[in-house]
Amino acid sequence: MSSRGGSDQQSQRRITRTQTAGNLGESIFDSEVVPSSLVEIAPILRVANEIESDNPRVAYLCRFYAFEKAHRLDPTSSGRGVRQFKTALLQRLERENDPTLMGRVKKSDAREMQSFYQHYYKKYIQALQNAADKADRARLTKAYQTANVLFEVLKAVNMTQSVEVDPQILEAHDKVAKKTEIYVPYNILPLDPDSANQAIMRYPEIQAAVLALRNTRGLPWPKDYKKKKDDEDILDWLQAMFGFQKDNVANQREHLILLLANVHIRQFPKPDQQPKLDDRALTEVMKKLFKNYRKWCKYLDRQSSLWLPTIQQEVQQRKLLYMGLYLLIWGEAANLRFMPECLCYIYHHMAFELYGMLAGNVSPMTGENVKPAYGGEEEAFLRKVVSPIYEVIAKEAERSKRGSKHSQWRNYDDLNEYFWSVDCFRLGWPMRADADFFCLPFDQLQFVKNGDNRPAGKERWMGKINFVEIRSFWHVFRSFDRMWSFFILCLQVMIIVAWNGSGQPSSIFNSDVFKKSLTVFITAAILKLGQAVLDVILSWKARRSMSSHVKLRYILKVVSAAAWVIVLPVTYAYSWDNPPGFAQTIKSWFSQSSSSPSLFILAVVVYLSPNMLAAILFLFPFIRRFLERSNYRIVMLMMWWSQPRLYVGRGMHESTFSLFKYTMFWVLLIITKLAFSYYVEIKPLVGPTKAIMNVKIRNFQWHEFFPRAKDNLGVVIALWAPIILVYFMDTQIWYAIFSTLFGGIYGAFRRLGEIRTLGMLRSRFQSLPGAFNACLIPLEKTEQTKKKGLKATLSRNFAEISPNKEKEAARFAQLWNKIITSFREEDLINNREMGLLLVPYWADRDLDLIQWPPFLLASKIPIALDMAKDSNGKDRELKKRIQTDNYMYCAVRECYASFRNIIKFLVQGAREKEVIDYIFSEVDRHIEAGDLITEYRMSALPGLSEHFVKLIKYLLDNKQEDRDQVVILFQDMLEVMTRDIMMEDHISSLVDSIHGGSGHEGMTPLDQQYQLFASSGAIKFPIHPVTEAWKEKINRLDLLLTVKESAMDVPSNLDARRRISFFSNSLFMNMPTAPKVRNMFSFSVLTPYYTEDVLFSLHDLEVENEDGVSILFYLQKIFPDEWSNFLERVKCRNEEEFRMKLQKEEELKGPKELEEELRLWASYRGQTLTKTVRGMMYYRKALELQAFLDMAHDEDLMEGYKAVELNMEDNSKGERSLWAQCQAVTDMKFTYVVSCQQYGIHKRSGDTRAQDILKLLTTYPSLRVAYVDEVEEPSKERPKKINQKVYYSALVKAALPKSSNSSDPVQILDQVIYKIKLPGPAILGEGKPENQNHAIIFTRGEGLQTIDMNQDNYMEEALKMRNLLQEFLEEHGVRPPTILGLREHIFTGSVSSLAWFMSNQETSFVTIGQRLLANPLKVRFHYGHPDVFDRLFHLTRGGVSKASKNINLSEDIFGGFNSTLREGNVTHHEYIQVGKGRDVGLNQISMFEAKIANGNGEQTLSRDIYRLGHRFDFFRMLSCYFTTVGFYFSTLITVLTVYVFLYGRLYLVLSGLEEGLITQKAIRDNKPLQVALASQSFVQIGFLMALPMLMEIGLERGFRTALSDFILMQLQLAPVFFTFSLGTKTHYYGRTLLHGGAKYRPTGRGFVVFHAKFAENYRLYSRSHFVKGMEMMLLLLVYQIFGHSYRGSVAYIFITVSMWFMVGTWLFAPFLFNPSGFEWQKIVDDWTDWNKWISNRGGIGVPPEKSWESWWEEEQEHLKYSGKRGTIAEIVLALRFFIYQYGLVYHLHIAEKTKSFLVYGISWLVIFLILFVMKTVSVGRRRFSANFQLMFRLIKGLIFLTFVSILVTLIALPHMTVQDIIVCILAFMPTGWGLLLIAQACKPMVHQAGFWGSVRTLARGYEVVMGLLLFTPVAFLAWFPFVSEFQTRMLFNQAFSRGLQISRILGGQRKDRASRNKE
Repeated sequence: MSSRGGSDQQSQRRITRTQTAGNLGESIFDSEVVPSSLVEIAPILRVANEIESDNPRVAYLCRFYAFEKAHRLDPTSSGRGVRQFKTALLQRLERENDPTLMGRVKKSDAREMQSFYQHYYKKYIQALQNAADKADRARLTKAYQTANVLFEVLKAVNMTQSVEVDPQILEAHDKVAKKTEIYVPYNILPLDPDSANQAIMRYPEIQAAVLALRNTRGLPWPKDYKKKKDDEDILDWLQAMFGFQKDNVANQREHLILLLANVHIRQFPKPDQQPKLDDRALTEVMKKLFKNYRKWCKYLDRQSSLWLPTIQQEVQQRKLLYMGLYLLIWGEAANLRFMPECLCYIYHHMAFELYGMLAGNVSPMTGENVKPAYGGEEEAFLRKVVSPIYEVIAKEAERSKRGSKHSQWRNYDDLNEYFWSVDCFRLGWPMRADADFFCLPFDQLQFVKNGDNRPAGKERWMGKINFVEIRSFWHVFRSFDRMWSFFILCLQVMIIVAWNGSGQPSSIFNSDVFKKSLTVFITAAILKLGQAVLDVILSWKARRSMSSHVKLRYILKVVSAAAWVIVLPVTYAYSWDNPPGFAQTIKSWFSQSSSSPSLFILAVVVYLSPNMLAAILFLFPFIRRFLERSNYRIVMLMMWWSQPRLYVGRGMHESTFSLFKYTMFWVLLIITKLAFSYYVEIKPLVGPTKAIMNVKIRNFQWHEFFPRAKDNLGVVIALWAPIILVYFMDTQIWYAIFSTLFGGIYGAFRRLGEIRTLGMLRSRFQSLPGAFNACLIPLEKTEQTKKKGLKATLSRNFAEISPNKEKEAARFAQLWNKIITSFREEDLINNREMGLLLVPYWADRDLDLIQWPPFLLASKIPIALDMAKDSNGKDRELKKRIQTDNYMYCAVRECYASFRNIIKFLVQGAREKEVIDYIFSEVDRHIEAGDLITEYRMSALPGLSEHFVKLIKYLLDNKQEDRDQVVILFQDMLEVMTRDIMMEDHISSLVDSIHGGSGHEGMTPLDQQYQLFASSGAIKFPIHPVTEAWKEKINRLDLLLTVKESAMDVPSNLDARRRISFFSNSLFMNMPTAPKVRNMFSFSVLTPYYTEDVLFSLHDLEVENEDGVSILFYLQKIFPDEWSNFLERVKCRNEEEFRMKLQKEEELKGPKELEEELRLWASYRGQTLTKTVRGMMYYRKALELQAFLDMAHDEDLMEGYKAVELNMEDNSKGERSLWAQCQAVTDMKFTYVVSCQQYGIHKRSGDTRAQDILKLLTTYPSLRVAYVDEVEEPSKERPKKINQKVYYSALVKAALPKSSNSSDPVQILDQVIYKIKLPGPAILGEGKPENQNHAIIFTRGEGLQTIDMNQDNYMEEALKMRNLLQEFLEEHGVRPPTILGLREHIFTGSVSSLAWFMSNQETSFVTIGQRLLANPLKVRFHYGHPDVFDRLFHLTRGGVSKASKNINLSEDIFGGFNSTLREGNVTHHEYIQVGKGRDVGLNQISMFEAKIANGNGEQTLSRDIYRLGHRFDFFRMLSCYFTTVGFYFSTLITVLTVYVFLYGRLYLVLSGLEEGLITQKAIRDNKPLQVALASQSFVQIGFLMALPMLMEIGLERGFRTALSDFILMQLQLAPVFFTFSLGTKTHYYGRTLLHGGAKYRPTGRGFVVFHAKFAENYRLYSRSHFVKGMEMMLLLLVYQIFGHSYRGSVAYIFITVSMWFMVGTWLFAPFLFNPSGFEWQKIVDDWTDWNKWISNRGGIGVPPEKSWESWWEEEQEHLKYSGKRGTIAEIVLALRFFIYQYGLVYHLHIAEKTKSFLVYGISWLVIFLILFVMKTVSVGRRRFSANFQLMFRLIKGLIFLTFVSILVTLIALPHMTVQDIIVCILAFMPTGWGLLLIAQACKPMVHQAGFWGSVRTLARGYEVVMGLLLFTPVAFLAWFPFVSEFQTRMLFNQAFSRGLQISRILGGQRKDRASRNKE
């Protein structure tokens, strides 16, 4: 037998040997690292690894079978990585065959397999058979899977050796096979019959939902359907009929059950007990799910497909069918989920088919019963419905990637909005393949011959729908036209009033002035016309899809606007008797008849009538809401004129009160702004302007083209332009001021910052337990709810808990201690501080008083002892003194009570008891009488206390050998008590009692009186068993007696203080009362993750950067206290000991626990996924604790949660146990899904990230990871070798939870729960929203919190989550909230000064900023991070973010826009916060700012902003503008102001006008101009950021802190940082609007601050800052040089100081904020690096970091796609550089006399000559340098000589001076730059002309010059060593003050290294 087996195997091995190639070694062999096309063999390899230790031979056989199977799956090894994999597996098999054969027990492999199978079945399966709980269920599942695989292998081995399988085994396997089908991995609900007894399945609500779903009565199953099991449900029927995927059905089944159960559980009063689903719950969920669908049907005027049957019994089933169908469609729709109305369309038809089937309708065509159009075979829905639409999205997205404009491809919005018109029904059902929806633009279509060679289909492309995103600044005007018109008209009126009459505002009532003011209506008409024309132009590309009435409206708008532009001026002209000039002209065109003013008034009234109507509607928002939502024809006709009818943006109006609030805010603001503008900017400028217009200037300093021009118009424009720009911008400044004021007031009313220091916390600690019970504990039925109203706002006090309310005190203790222990686990406090902060868990029943945490009572006892000692027998006074300090009073009473308890507990002997009882009763009697002090001597009390402290120390150690000492101590205490405290007269009676009473004189032996306490049973010591409660009591007493110095600084860690005080403060704010956990809203958390750090590896932590700083070292220095707390927690005294232990671990090769701890400690201080997951899993911990407090009976409650946690292992066996119930209810309420998009790829490539994520999964068993799985499936039909990729959305969990007791080494594995096939790659648009979207189907519950990778959460905040979720039920205006905003705490502020500025700026935005946006302004959207979404609302309306490429770059805010437009409501809540990290280095911050600015640029173009701008009422539109796009537009105007001002000055100086007008006031001393520039510099230095920041810090940490922080920020150069970031914002915002080029910039979440190289800084900032800085410097220089002769320097400095500041900042800030930016060695390295970079040749594949050429080409990418408009704009902007040359050549000494145009012409000749020479030289170098080297050098020499001689001649003859040479440089450099810019804009033409090489050379020359200019000052400063010191101090102030002396450490380490190297 065996010989046959052997030979058989030999032949097999010989066959396979031929494929061996190269040895890959063992390491590749992990069961997870399997190529995707061989995914089926992974389970076999897993089993092999699992049983390796039990039986190596069986493991070998499994691997052998896996190899064979792999060969069958992919015989040609066509899949990626398959060949290498097979080879490696084969090599391992060869190595292992012989050793495993030796170890084989049985004779043949077949027998070995059989015996092992039986052994496994007995050991694992039978043992676990009756498993009830969750953990055992998981093990059993795994055991069944393993047994299944083993059987498969066994069969194969038996086949090979042709052995029959033992019938016993077959029988066992049948059982296993059956069970394996049932025991599938489940997510939350195990729905198989065996799990019915699990805690979560015992909930009646869940049973009710399951039963309701299983009601399949009367459903027509298909004929060929094989009923699998007895528990078929409704969803199985839907799957059979419509062809959904199996896993999708399983996923949505659980989703629906949980959803219904959670809503059902909340319905009061409870329906009768037997499990029946409550109809109210069904109706509620149904209403939410179908609200959008019903609205859509109404909008399109169609009947909805939701028909309910008339028979009452069937209604519930029908509703469930409808809901199930919708969820199944949604769950499989992949990218279609971004298109909610597309889903409505699909659902509409499928629900209709569903209705038809149930009603038994007969098809008129076939005469059979109706069947679904797409049939029910496997994956039919995906293939036939989802894929065709997905293909369209994918093709359109493909076009977006080619950098084409937004207007050339349809994004998600366009495709979705196709379904907003009735035309969408032309698609038909089944959908027609030739419908216009599926047509692609013509560059994608092949040429189809139509006879006349014309491409088909170009005309058919739908084009954009409803809106076209076109790059243009006009969008800002178009979206917010009402605001711009308002400001322009105000400006016009103000100028008219100031110009005519006295200039007082009252002069408007003068008839002439009033008549002139009426011209505003004409202006308004012109603006209206502009808007109408703009609308037509910008919507041109959407004309194909427009319906006729929309087109008609556009045309009529233009026509009517044009008519008004004619009518109003004509009637106006006739309203004057002797009209002013403009009216005169008009009059002359028509007849000169007499005036009739009434006509104009009439025209105006008619013109204004729509506005009047709008104003009335504005006052009654509910009427507007009704009109916009209504679908009546007559109303629609009325509304049609005011705005086109759209599906979204209808009825967004707020309640009248909200309207009143934000209207008041804006009315105040606008009045202030206009008054300021009028009195300070406009009125003072009018007089000087008039004066200038009267001066005649004749002598110009250049060739003036219009010497006869009237009124000096140029000067007037130069003066007014900056002021008008500031006029349009300064509303932003006023907004900052007002928002600060109002935000502060609102914050104060919300009770922020009432507890902001530990002192404040102490003073209010007594009301804290009351606050805990009021906020965090659900109300009992009997209690009253909270009062509302003003009084409640002003005072919130909670009753102090009286000592006898044991339950309240116990609950407080559980919650408080959970928070404190979480602080300890996070290493924020050390053990001593934890001891001082904890409240006793086991409340001492005998003490009738509340036990406060020791940190409040510390040092109270020693002080009280002193007071007693010095009291001199005055009892009442002492009592009064002690009682004034409540805590001291508590401490004294508690100490006495505990002392009594402990003594009485220890003393056991009868005699001794007598004595002790007697003493205590005496003392008690005196206390009652109040004469304790007069009777007893207190001076000896401290002595007694010392003895007692010693006793406590012995009790803590609890050692047998100390017994004798304890006895003596007792005797000492007795002595002190009797002799020193109680006076002599009490003694005798005591001694008598000791002697056993009087009367027996001398009978007692002498030794008896000394053996008190000495006999063996007299004292109970040592104590056994020691309970936790006893230990706690002794510890506490020890702390109370021994802590001498007051614990004022506990906790000492700043973060712990901040958190504890914020948390305590938040309990006094208004929050909804907490429901019980079972009644709360259920919610999920979703985190998208791409490839950031999961967990730092030890190598990451230890590796040093170039400065010798490792991450670990850095963290130890920044968090020194947390590091020492960590060492204490891992029981190491110091770092040396820790290192030793680490080394030992390395050598032992065991589990690396210490290393794990260290990695975790560091990762929790970075921005890692581990940190985020830990933070979010606090929700679960909090809910478990709260569930325990809700469900525990009194005795459980008094024992405490800790007790339940401690014996969790034993508890979990009984499923009815409390712990299991807590777990179950938590499972129902909370899920956390991390969407690790690349997890599958990482796992297959053996990336460490995948292993770290697996670690997280096993640490937190309820964590789920969703990922996109790319699997190669070997192609069956095609002969080609290419495997197609198939994509799945998969959800995994850990295969087994961590178990402490199992001895087997368990492999850490994951387990796939669901795997849903996708129509193609998931990521089509922006990455993050697509990542969220693919995972959103795995979330559960009614709330969804979107958390980013850089967030953190805290235990104490997690406790408030259920309160927050109740907000969904609270009143918040007209609509229930759909997004709940939370505040954030930025935790990265301590890293460096930049990080501190950034975190302050960010903090003020997420607190005061958003508080104001949410209320009163009502325009808070969604800014990422921790907002909680109403999940059902958003999943039926397109998800939580939008994903179109580029346009939705800031994906999160579009989620907010979408929510608001679809009648959502966004609120903001201040009583709960989440942590968040921000970028810390200047470069990361700039990248981040650039990303946000890009995003805002794209928002400006977007349809959402356009719709908000038009659909909001006027004031809400203002709020929306100034808080989104307007902020960026204002920063742009700020910078523009500087440019306009400087170019205006340049014109005045160079033309000589300034000199001619120097006597005029407007030129010499221009106040308005100074004010305008001052406002500009306010914005520039970050005033807009600083104000709210100051207010918020003031509110929360006190105004003194705020002031000192502010001053510190100024010292650390915050204005430099803000001015710099202004440049970043402006550059990227403007560039995005003009050319696009917005992209997601990964900013890197690192935190080690490192030195950035000069070249890197140059690349980042050269275009955004350096070039602009240079240009401004040039302007300022020219202004200085040519204006200084006739002007005082003070005025110059005064006006230009902020501009010089801006220049300096933009040029040098990157070097200033660059760590070690002024170290000489670094400077030298940077210089060589920069030289290498600038001279490297570019080319294909050379990255921009390596070569200047590549970078330069990449820098112009955006011009390629910017289209004609962008190119023209570029060229026009570049023309400004030619002004310099024109102006400056006339100022040369050579050209002194002439002002003719010739001079300018000659200057161009010179330029061309220079360029020509350069070109000749470079051509010569290429052509001649090799062959005619000498010749070439001679020519070069000649050129040089000619140049020198020309120079000499010029200096000698026409007296050219040095100044002339400088002026020439100033004149010609900008010209060259302008030429360069124009050449770049016209790149294709320049390329054709063959000049591109020269352009590149010229550009490089400019870059070198610029680099030198920047580098020289930096290098010069680096010479002085103190500069570097100063810089380090300035950058790292925070860290410095915490002992981080970076530079010295670096120096020291470097020296060490150098010396080591020498050795």
